[in-house]
Amino acid sequence: MSDAGVLHIRGRVLVGPEDVRDELWVVDGRVTFDRPAAGDVRTVSGWVLPGLVDAHCHVGLDAHGAVDEATSEKQALTDRDAGTLLIRDAGSAADTRWIDDREDLPRIIRAGRHIARTRRYIRNYAHEIEPGDLPAYVRAEARRGDGWVKLVGDWIDRERGDLAACWPGDALAEAIAAAHQEGARVTAHCFAAESLPDLLAAGIDCVEHATGLTEELIPQFAERGVAIVPTLVNIATFPKLAAGGEHRFPAWSAHMRRLHERRYDTVAAAHDAGIPVYVGTDAGGSLAHGLVAQEVAELVKAGLSAAEALSAASWGARAWLGRDGLTEGAPADLVVYAEDPRADVRVLADPRLVVLRGRPVG
Repeated sequence: MSDAGVLHIRGRVLVGPEDVRDELWVVDGRVTFDRPAAGDVRTVSGWVLPGLVDAHCHVGLDAHGAVDEATSEKQALTDRDAGTLLIRDAGSAADTRWIDDREDLPRIIRAGRHIARTRRYIRNYAHEIEPGDLPAYVRAEARRGDGWVKLVGDWIDRERGDLAACWPGDALAEAIAAAHQEGARVTAHCFAAESLPDLLAAGIDCVEHATGLTEELIPQFAERGVAIVPTLVNIATFPKLAAGGEHRFPAWSAHMRRLHERRYDTVAAAHDAGIPVYVGTDAGGSLAHGLVAQEVAELVKAGLSAAEALSAASWGARAWLGRDGLTEGAPADLVVYAEDPRADVRVLADPRLVVLRGRPVG
């Protein structure tokens, strides 16, 4: 806890799914498993996890576009108090770099601003461009972001009246190659199946939502190690969206309902095939922040074990994003719970203590 003394946490420290320690200390903002010299020590008991991860979150965004810093701060604080201490911000029209200077706010890995086809996404969210410009925009966002770029892979085509792919395969191949040359990974918003084969062929690294996965595509995702972030708390809104579009776009509405109806089966099949699955809430558009516990519970409903769902929001997600967990000398970002989350993941909804950069917060 830096100048505030030493924090001693005893109980069950869940360093990993199979690595459980009896205690740890926080000294000068970092984790240690070696007992420090006597001093000003505060002791807390409970079950400990690394700070949770929301791998699909939008700080700085609401349903209408970019928000001001005060609103962004409230969003980040809500996530933090829910135990989310690491965010992959999967697209935001706002500049949130100022958050990096705030030691009381979560760490953010940015994917820059969404890149969408002209008039094929939510107004005020994305760079709206045509395929010939895609590689240049991807390269620019790769340089602006923190190792990720976010594409909109499909959206409703109003002439067709249904979901449709946004990009031709050659443009995707050139754009994703450009991102990889810049050292960035690429993820894509995709509801339907149509856009997935070209994204796979182009070398996509991750797919958001992934409700369109099919029996034919799942083995290809698994073979190539393409991750998915299902955002099931967002997919739960599909029936309401479908009802709102029923009159103008009946085919789209029916399609959205089908995707919703099979959402758990889709995630279960993907997970069973070995596709990496991570927790993301899609907070910051029309969804509230702080829903990480609900998303973990949704993954359990979809068939993941409690340990697997916890890993999707902690150990596994941190490793995937290249960030430390509860290892010797790592920054002390952790959450303490009164009960064992491995026995019931709903425990995540009630953190006893949140520690960020070595300091209790919230």
